[in-house]
Amino acid sequence: MFTRSTLLATGTVAVLALGLSGCVDSNRSASGGTGTKCPWKPDSSVTTSARIAYQKIPNADLVVKDRGILEACMPKATIKWSNFASGGDVVQAYGAKSVDLGLMGSSPATIAMSKPLNLPVSVIWIHDIIGDAESLVARDPSVKKLTDLKGKTIAVPFGSTSHFSLLQALQDAGMDPDKDVKLINLEPEKMPSAWQGKQIDAAWVWNPSLATLLKSGHLVLSSADTAKAGKPTYDLGTARNDFMKANPAFMKQWAKAEDWGVKQIEDKPSTAAESIAVELGVSTKQAVALFKGYSYLPAAQQADAQHLGGKMAKDLLSTAKFLYAQGGIAAVAPASVYAAGVDAGPAKSASQ
Repeated sequence: MFTRSTLLATGTVAVLALGLSGCVDSNRSASGGTGTKCPWKPDSSVTTSARIAYQKIPNADLVVKDRGILEACMPKATIKWSNFASGGDVVQAYGAKSVDLGLMGSSPATIAMSKPLNLPVSVIWIHDIIGDAESLVARDPSVKKLTDLKGKTIAVPFGSTSHFSLLQALQDAGMDPDKDVKLINLEPEKMPSAWQGKQIDAAWVWNPSLATLLKSGHLVLSSADTAKAGKPTYDLGTARNDFMKANPAFMKQWAKAEDWGVKQIEDKPSTAAESIAVELGVSTKQAVALFKGYSYLPAAQQADAQHLGGKMAKDLLSTAKFLYAQGGIAAVAPASVYAAGVDAGPAKSASQ
């Protein structure tokens, strides 16, 4: 079993830390990305100051950021975008009360809601359902399945959805993560150098680091495989409860913007990919290909009973039970806690 002290450090120590090492200011001006006009009538009554944590993952959040949709649709709001390397860093920022909204995976979201953190945040959006976009890559061509990595070193960002998927896969393969392999906590951007230096034999990670490792490695398993086994993972939009309560008009505009971004990916993938290419430093063609590793849902579907309107709370509870068994959280909260930690309101408002 994964040691409790190791995984709890992902949350507790990070929250207590004063420095936010995972945070980098976006340097995006208040006017927003490319000067796109608001796709609907702007709401000039919103004067909210919002601090948004984003990650460089190819989904609608990056399209909204790059195109300056929030800035265009709420011209009197003050919006600060800050980049974070992983969901664990976003949890840290919530603990330090330095962000109001943020993208994190379903595993970090569960950790945030559970003991010992018990952070007052809610899941309000599904940025994407993770498929092949998060995968296990191995260097040695002879590695065909997970059990072939016995005795090897595998890198993964602790507390992330990749970490969750890896632990699930190890369990399904009958492997002990403490004895059969050596797991090391490594942020995605640091993996290529560790890979080149032959310090790691494999890694479970997302793009663009995934694409870099695949140039000299090969795919062994993916989060699509663990999803088929009944353990789906998501990239989720989250927000502080007090911020949402105080800023309902902002939340409606934010959800409308994210829904617009999803439709851009679905209806105009080449155009949406231009924003992803800028944010990730890849070609537009490569950005279009990245979309295939995820599933994206419009607001109306997000709010239904199979997602934010019901099943998401059950998925978070299942994740909590697994994390507790692995020592990732101090206790599984009552089901009502995870149910209360999912708010379909913003998605419903965007679909009306």
